[in-house]
Amino acid sequence: MKEIKLEAVVGNIPQATAFVSEELDKIGCPMKARAQIDIAIDELFGNIAHYAYPGGTGDAVVQFEFDAPSRTAAVTFMDSGVPYDPLKKEDPDVTLPAEQRKIGGLGIFLVKKTMDEMRYERRDGRNVLTIKKRI
Repeated sequence: MKEIKLEAVVGNIPQATAFVSEELDKIGCPMKARAQIDIAIDELFGNIAHYAYPGGTGDAVVQFEFDAPSRTAAVTFMDSGVPYDPLKKEDPDVTLPAEQRKIGGLGIFLVKKTMDEMRYERRDGRNVLTIKKRI
């Protein structure tokens, strides 16, 4: 497992993405899966940056792990901010016209739909969100 610790600010999204991309290069990740993972990193790290530390900032850890037998890449995001389980958020009604939908939730919905697995836990005072993608 590899990890990087960054300040949870929007400006560090490219660093988090580059860290994971470097690992995906090593395992020959197909472009479609890479694009889906990049979008997920943007959404999830961005949510941490915007909402985890109201009125301030803190750290976020991004971990990468690859299980060769199952060809599964796992990216885990950890922060010690406000407890928040994005999986409990109700999915937006995408059948409604955009102007009739409630604001928020579309990014997490997209991540849930493009990843093979997504799980959340609150562990030792930290939010721990893991996404997995078979590549």
